[in-house]
Amino acid sequence: MSGIWTRRLPAALAGAVLAAGVLAGCGSGDGADPGAAPSSSDASLGTVTTGEDGVQEVTIQTPDDYVFVPDTFTVAPGRVRLTVQSTATQATHNFRFTPGAGVEEIPEEIPLLAAGDTETIEFEVTAPGEHPFECSFHVQLGQTGVMTVRG
Repeated sequence: MSGIWTRRLPAALAGAVLAAGVLAGCGSGDGADPGAAPSSSDASLGTVTTGEDGVQEVTIQTPDDYVFVPDTFTVAPGRVRLTVQSTATQATHNFRFTPGAGVEEIPEEIPLLAAGDTETIEFEVTAPGEHPFECSFHVQLGQTGVMTVRG
């Protein structure tokens, strides 16, 4: 083996192993169709209800497939309690409203959502229009969505 391959092979091999580990940690092993609609048992996902305290409540999910289910929902101006359930078995996600992209800033976020975890945030919206959200870990893979506030 020439001297150049002797020096570069360990670095190339380490890079390949690291890349495979990152992809395996984020990948999906369940074979689910990322574009599939929620099953009938998940029919309430994205449906906005009103809690006993008058706060709008909505639940979305994030599986291993780099999507939010559903990726759109609509609320009225006022308090919102958003629950994000991770149905992932491998991937770690987060949830935030995309900074600088919505009609108003919503600073509340879920910084880390491990596989199988459920987290809830509560916030107030006043400006009608679109409020994009994302998993900042996987935004390049298209894990984004939009909350619309009715006018």
